[in-house]
Amino acid sequence: MFSNKALWKLMAPLAFDQLLNSMMGTVGTMVVSNLGSAAISAVSLVDAINVLIVQAFYALAAGGTVVCSQYLGCKKEKEANEAARQLLFITFVLSVVIAAICLAANGPLLRLIFGEVEPQVMKYSRQYFIISAISYPFIALYDDGSSIFRAQENSKTPMMISLCANILNLILNILFVWGFHMEVIGSATATMLSRAFSMIAVLCLLRRPELIIRLRGYLSIRPIWSQIRRILYLGIPSGIENSMFQFGKLAIQSTVSMMGTAAIAAQGMTNILENLNGILAIGIGVGLMTVVGECMGAGRKDEAAYYIKKMTAVSEVVVIASCLLIFALVHPITIFGGMEAKSAKMCIFMVGCITIAKPIVWSLAFIPAYGFRAAGDVKFTMVTSALIMWFCRVTLAMFLARVLGFGPIAVWIGMFTDWSVRAIIYSIRFKSGKWMEHQVI
Repeated sequence: MFSNKALWKLMAPLAFDQLLNSMMGTVGTMVVSNLGSAAISAVSLVDAINVLIVQAFYALAAGGTVVCSQYLGCKKEKEANEAARQLLFITFVLSVVIAAICLAANGPLLRLIFGEVEPQVMKYSRQYFIISAISYPFIALYDDGSSIFRAQENSKTPMMISLCANILNLILNILFVWGFHMEVIGSATATMLSRAFSMIAVLCLLRRPELIIRLRGYLSIRPIWSQIRRILYLGIPSGIENSMFQFGKLAIQSTVSMMGTAAIAAQGMTNILENLNGILAIGIGVGLMTVVGECMGAGRKDEAAYYIKKMTAVSEVVVIASCLLIFALVHPITIFGGMEAKSAKMCIFMVGCITIAKPIVWSLAFIPAYGFRAAGDVKFTMVTSALIMWFCRVTLAMFLARVLGFGPIAVWIGMFTDWSVRAIIYSIRFKSGKWMEHQVI
């Protein structure tokens, strides 16, 4: 059993780390928002693509976390070390390939996804997208490194790296955008350099000899396909799940992009604030994967079920507090961000709706699924998530927006419906116990 102190030691830094990772992009958006609606619209459009790709990398890293934590749960340290090396290898290869594709076809990709937007928005979008693509390998390898630390119940080290990277990002954003007047290029460059710092720091710290999983000789890593398949078995379904989720957001974003610059800016800021009021709870879910992974690796299934229930209850308290805090801050945030009055009004209204709906169903809709994935029940969560997202979130939102003319709030009505259905299905799955019937290692 994990003591309350051990859980707190794992979960608190993880929650704060998730907040810091989210702030990496938020800082840039807040700084850029003072350049006008075209700049913030461009950043919000490209960030929708960035999140899609970053979530795919994160899913692979999470697959590695599960494999490593289950090996550690049954005291197989050598296999855990080799799994970590293979995680770095496959993630690096995939991230370089994806970055190259995005660099070569950035313009066509933006037009394919978002259609014809205003020329100034497209100009800023291409600038931001090109520099973002360069940072993809940095993001992927940092995610791997932080996941390897988490598998060893060490969430403090990634948190400290994120803290330093965020301070660096803030300084560079202010320097490049407001000091050197580099506009969107300055913000993107600041974030890219901060992510490069994160990657270098985490890979250097993983060399420490006192670690259970310690990585050296990165250039000597060669593929071991049995380990890679095990990681991909967990990572690909989670990656598809996350990607489908983000594809749905892109489909919705394409609808919002036809509502005008004010609606794009309002939706972009609302997305950021909704992410912030759930990010601490997501940190709890990420930590739950390590806990459940170790329990399942050691054959302690009853403990795994206990921790899923316990962490879902804890996340509910966190979500309520976070929603109330963000709602209290939304008005001054729109002022600080220099949002136009029409955009600010829409944003405040949508955040108010989120504050009411999110505490009711969000925790049940997301936290148990982290435990299911750690137990190897990845296909069920993938299929469930994809079907609910497309039928409830995307279809309903597009119908309300395009047919009934609801405006940006249609996005959130679809979102609330998605959360509710998901919460019901995952509650039934948890009670059935079928999520325990899988074998990872």
